[in-house]
Parts: sequence; structure tokens; C-alpha cells
Amino acid sequence: MLKSLFNWKVLLNLLVAIGIFVGLVWLTFRWLEYHTNHGQEIPVPNVVNKSVHDAVKILEDAGLDYEVDSAAYNPKYRPLQVLKVYPSPGSRVKDGRAIQLMVNPKSWAPVAVPDVINKYSGLAFQRLEQVGLKVNDTIYEPSIQKDAVLRILFKGNSIKPGTKIPRFSVIDVVVGSGPMRNIAIPNVVGLTVKEAKALIARNLFEVGLVDHEDGGNDDSDIVYYQDPASGDARDQGMQIDLWASKKTPAELRGKIEILNSTYRMRVDTTLPPVRYDEVPNFQDPPPINDPVPAPAPQKKETPKTETPKANGTSTKPATTGDKPKSGASTTTPATEKPKAKKVII
Repeated sequence: MLKSLFNWKVLLNLLVAIGIFVGLVWLTFRWLEYHTNHGQEIPVPNVVNKSVHDAVKILEDAGLDYEVDSAAYNPKYRPLQVLKVYPSPGSRVKDGRAIQLMVNPKSWAPVAVPDVINKYSGLAFQRLEQVGLKVNDTIYEPSIQKDAVLRILFKGNSIKPGTKIPRFSVIDVVVGSGPMRNIAIPNVVGLTVKEAKALIARNLFEVGLVDHEDGGNDDSDIVYYQDPASGDARDQGMQIDLWASKKTPAELRGKIEILNSTYRMRVDTTLPPVRYDEVPNFQDPPPINDPVPAPAPQKKETPKTETPKANGTSTKPATTGDKPKSGASTTTPATEKPKAKKVII
């Protein structure tokens, strides 16, 4: 058994197998070195604070690929300035490695203008600020839509909702100031219906009933009558009715007279004014005042006088049996008069 294992043929096959295995391993590593450029590393150049065009040229000359990220805008840096590089400058990478460049874009990312036309101005301003737009001037112009947004201006030009402009852009908003009072009605007689509608809209009035003589709906018909009449004072936003025909107003005098009798009532000023008598106003008799009873007289109170007591010891009244001594004084001290008190009644 052992002799068969150490046979030269077995040993030869074993050596051949080991040689083939070692050769495959060596070829594999050589292929990996060639495929991965083992030992061939390139330092990442420092392109921070350079423009993106210069940075791309430097990376291409070094045999490196690049990827540009310009999502975040920072107004403190120049437009298209390289802010960051990954991997960091000085790192060694393989040939063909993609280097990521974080670049400051030219401006903020564009945003779509929201649809705030014909909306209340207070809510419209909040919506514009939410998307990052700043309202600079508020321009008021006559309109029947008071406090409603009529137009949005960007750099002096009117823009439509959905237009994309840079974020934090400054815009102007045109707001309606409400209808004006007592404005003269424009004269549209003799114009076509299309021209009359345009003139009425420019004067901020509304087109009311349009009566075509032939029952059609042709805007090329000529207006031969209007109500209210031209020159009448009305508030903006009121309706103007039109009567149109393919004939000229001179050919429709009969119909115009009929319409005048209906819509143009005249007051005859030749008659004397009517005077009316006025009913005299009824006057109420003056009220009778009841006699007021006289107040009862009040009694006057007499002031009471007080007799002051004499100073010293009290004296006993003299009796008939007692005789005064010769040395004793027979005179009594004089009494003072009391002061009178004032009594207010």
C-alpha cells in the first residue's frame, strides 16, 4: 500500500497538480494587479475655492473622473465656486476614480410661481412667502375685484402661474383697488359688438344683454343702441346692455325711438310746478303746574344762659338768727355775665 503511494507516477501527478495550482494563483494576482492598477495611485489635487471649470480641467489632466453636486446655494460664496472635494485633497486614489465636487450654484434653485390670481391678497402673500418669493411693491389699480391679485410682475414683466424663477426672487404684485364711483359710460354706438365689448372691458364695466336683430350671435354686427346711455354716471362693474344689427343706426330710427320710450323716460319741464298745502302742526297746550304748598315756619329756639359757679368755698344762706361779725365783709363777689351763644335756625 505504501509502495503504491510513493510510486513515481503518483508523485509526478501530485507535482503537476501543485504546479498548476501555483500557476493559477500567480496568474490571478497578476490579473488583479493589472485590472486594479495595483501600485499606481494618483494624489487628489486641491481644487477647493477654484471655479468649477478650472477644477474639471485639473481633474481631467490628472486622469480622474468627477461628479458635480450643486444642490445647495450659499450667497456668501461666489457662483460656481468649489466648496468641498471628496476624497479630501492629498488622498491617493486609483486612476479613473470619480471625485465628487460640491459646487455653489449660480443662484437658488428655481421654484414655480403659485396660482394666486384672483385670490385675496392676504392669503396670496402668505402662499408666495411659503415657496420662498419676496413681495417688494404692491401696486393698486382700479378693478371690480377689490383686494384681489390681478397680476404678478417679475423684473417688470408679467408672469403666469407655474413659471419657474429663482428662489428668494423679488416680485411685484398688482392688486385691485375696487370699482370707482360715478364714471361716465363710454359711447359704443356705431362700433361692432367685438369692439364694444373690448371698450367696455377697458373701462371696467360688464357686458350685459346683447340683443341681435336677426337672432344670431355675430360679433361683427353694429351696435345701434345701448343702455345706460353714453355719458351717464355709473359705478364701475355695472352692466351695459347692447342692441346690435347688421344695419346702421340711421336705418333703425324707428326701433331707436321705441327703445327710447322704454329706457329714456323724459320729464316734461314746461308744466308749472305743483304746490301742495301743508297741514299746520298741532301744538299741545302748556302743562298746568300744581301750586306748591308754602313751607311751615320753623320755631326759633331761645338760647339758654348758664350761671357760672363762684370760685372758692360755697357760702351758706344767711339766716335771720345769725348776725354778721363786725370784722367780716358783708359784700358778695360780683357775678360775671355769660356770653350769648349764637343759634342758627
